[in-house]
This record gives sequence, C-alpha cells and structure tokens, in this order.
Amino acid sequence: MLNHKRLSGRPLIFRSFTGLEVPEFDSLYLKTEALYPKYEKERLSKKDRERKIGAGRPFKLPLKDRLLMFLLYYRLYISSTLTGYLFNLDQSNVLKNIRILEPLVKECIPIPKKLYERARRARTVEEVEEYFPGFKAFIDATEQEIPRPKDKGKRRSHYSGKRKRHTVKTQLTVNSKGLIIHKTPHARGRRHDYDVFKTNHPRVPPEVNCNFDRGYDGVKKDYPEFNPAIPYKRRRGMGELTMEQKVFNHELAKERVVVEHTISRMKKFRIMGEEFRNRLRWYDRATDIVSGLVNLRIMGTTM
Repeated sequence: MLNHKRLSGRPLIFRSFTGLEVPEFDSLYLKTEALYPKYEKERLSKKDRERKIGAGRPFKLPLKDRLLMFLLYYRLYISSTLTGYLFNLDQSNVLKNIRILEPLVKECIPIPKKLYERARRARTVEEVEEYFPGFKAFIDATEQEIPRPKDKGKRRSHYSGKRKRHTVKTQLTVNSKGLIIHKTPHARGRRHDYDVFKTNHPRVPPEVNCNFDRGYDGVKKDYPEFNPAIPYKRRRGMGELTMEQKVFNHELAKERVVVEHTISRMKKFRIMGEEFRNRLRWYDRATDIVSGLVNLRIMGTTM
C-alpha cells in the first residue's frame, strides 16, 4: 500500500509521483490541515444534506495520504482503478475523495485568480514590479485534447484545425519569472487565440509591456494600451523582413520562451498533458489547481 511515510523516504520518486518536493508537500499539508476542520464543517452543513454532522462512514485514509493520492492523480493521471489499488481504496471512492479535496487545495495554493486580484490592486511602481518584474507580461494560449464529442455541433465547435483534434483552449498571462498571473476559462478549440483574447483579456497596469506571438496579429491596432510587442510578420507584397525586424523577432522569441516553459511545467501534470478524460465541467477547476501548483514551485524557487 502506498502512503506518505513510505513514499517520502524516496525523495526523487516522491517528486516524480506528485510534482512537489517533500518539504513543499509538507508545507502544503500543514495549510490544508489547518483549514480542514472549518472546511469539513461547512461541507457537511449544506442545506441539501440530510444527515447530521458526524453521521456516515469516516474516510478510510488520513488527510495526509488523501492529499498524496490527490497529487499523484493530478501528476500521473492514472485510472481510478489503479489509484484505488495503490492506496487500498475502493475504486468508487477515489474520485469522490479527490473531488472533496479540490476546493480545499485551491484555498491553499497561489492560483492565478488570487495573484491577479492582488496585481490589480497594485498602485505604486514597486507594487507593480513585484508582480511584473521588468514590467513585462507574456500572453499565450495552450490547447488540450478532449474525447470526441457525441453531439455533432460540439464536434464542429471543438475541432482544432491546428491540432487536428477536438480540443479546449486556455489563455495564460505569465510574468518574466514564469508565474501565472491570469488564466481564462476554457474556450472551444475552434476559436482563434486572438478571439479568446478579445473576449477575456487581463487588465494589466499601464507601465507593463505585454508580449505576444504571431497568433495575436492586430493587437497593436486594437489594444495599444497594452504596450504590445508582437513579432513582425511577412506580408504579401511587402518583400522580406529587414535585418532589424529579424533581430527584433529573435530577441522577442528569446524573452517569450518563459511562457513556453510555464506551459511545459503545467503539462508535466499529465491531467493537463494528456487527453482530458473527466467531464468538461471540472476542467477549469483542474487548470486552476495545476496553475497553482506550478506557481507554488516557482514562488518557492524565486523567494
């Protein structure tokens, strides 16, 4: 049977299985443990609950092992059957345990929504630079495959011509350290990146320069207040790019690699890197949690 005591004795395997170092996990556990009594009381006091608090079967696993199982599921994205086998838990209770913990874990990690709300309250130059070092932000979208929808309309709206798959799309805004400051709700894979941006873009301080890729062509004209930097694009009838334009594109690409690295970090949690097998109504919660876990690691290494 897999448990925290057994796995924490193998730090490299622990990080591979959970995405966190043992000290990072222990710090997260202390936060969840402190909030757990209040969270459970509120959960069990919902109006539609018929039983009194304390009624019903207790959890088979202690909170620390349930948190371990939660992270292992997000990191490896194995089936609930295998997860149950590893933790000596009935298959039907695996996702139930995970769903119960998701709102609590969100409270304990730096999800983009929390950072965005703080960044929007920044007024002084020092406060702005705290969230946007170098006064730069990098915006890009990422896609993830989903199962082929049964509904014909959804098949059409979710089909990505770029990926040749049915996908959903999420737009991220990260700072120069890779910290995810803003994340949009998922959009249909058929939608263009710039269309997603126009529908749901972040509000950044006027001092911040936003960097885009070629998929956001037109942002300079439509949103000059973002101080946008976008690669020059060769257009029909205008000839080759000049040497200065090529150098600019090269330097911008070097800076923008930070957002690619952040997306790569997210996709190492295989719940974001493989076909999303859960129901789409859980998708934004999953991306919130993965973003928060990535931020947790980044903030730990940059503090």
